[in-house]
Amino acid sequence: MKTLNKSMLKNAGQIAKSIHAQAFFLYLDPLNDEEFHLDLPKSCELIAVTKKHRGVEEDFLEKFPKHIILPKIKLGRLGLMKLAMAYAISTKLVEIGDKVIFLCGTSELMTLDTFSVLEIGKEAEIVTTKNIAGISDQVQPQVFEATLNLAIELAVKGREGKPVGTIFVIGDDERVMQLSKQMIINPFKGYDEEERNILNPTLKETIREFAALDGAFVVSSSGTVITAGRYLGASADSTDIARGLGSRHLAAAGITSLTAAIAIVISESTGDVRIFKNGETLMEIEKP
Repeated sequence: MKTLNKSMLKNAGQIAKSIHAQAFFLYLDPLNDEEFHLDLPKSCELIAVTKKHRGVEEDFLEKFPKHIILPKIKLGRLGLMKLAMAYAISTKLVEIGDKVIFLCGTSELMTLDTFSVLEIGKEAEIVTTKNIAGISDQVQPQVFEATLNLAIELAVKGREGKPVGTIFVIGDDERVMQLSKQMIINPFKGYDEEERNILNPTLKETIREFAALDGAFVVSSSGTVITAGRYLGASADSTDIARGLGSRHLAAAGITSLTAAIAIVISESTGDVRIFKNGETLMEIEKP
């Protein structure tokens, strides 16, 4: 497999040069340190993608200053690419119009076996609309990343082995609260903002429990969970939503069409995760 990895790195690097790529995404987990050798033009940024490096190891940060840390959950190759691309665009590691290479594979077999050439904003299978580029203008990138991570984990693992369906509405919380109503007593009311911030790792289990409730989580742009069990009254024209999607997706499209918020929806029936902005689906991440 070392020969295959070496060949994939060499050929993908040559393609990056030939198309004048702006970025090269490399999934590190199938590689040993001694296998890593990549010759890229100076104009092409290397962006490391990994599930393993959860800490801040100095040698890792020195070698890969631009990197994306994915949650330690099972993802198909396309799902891995989509998730990494969502983080990269939201943090402006890449921009609409950039040509990028994505090289990935399987860490179980320690092989790099798939590479794709993408132009951000034109590859509908990865990003369905250019509106995703504006995410960082509405929501702090680390808040978007943490919420999307949590949604992906809930979609894959569920709650106590059972599938979960819910909505996270992030940003423009004052307007969102005006256009929605409380279905239950707010379980987050009265707690310090630090305790109920989505970036606080101790909050994960609490959100997992409340995800079983009907309604949506409303999260501020800085990550404070305002409430759960919120009924989103705004609805979108069903003709704008793909067939087969239910009331959660209509509600997410509706609230994002009337506010500057971003919505992340977990489908209870399929486990797929969709990101909405301006009433449109930005990205769909299928459950592996």
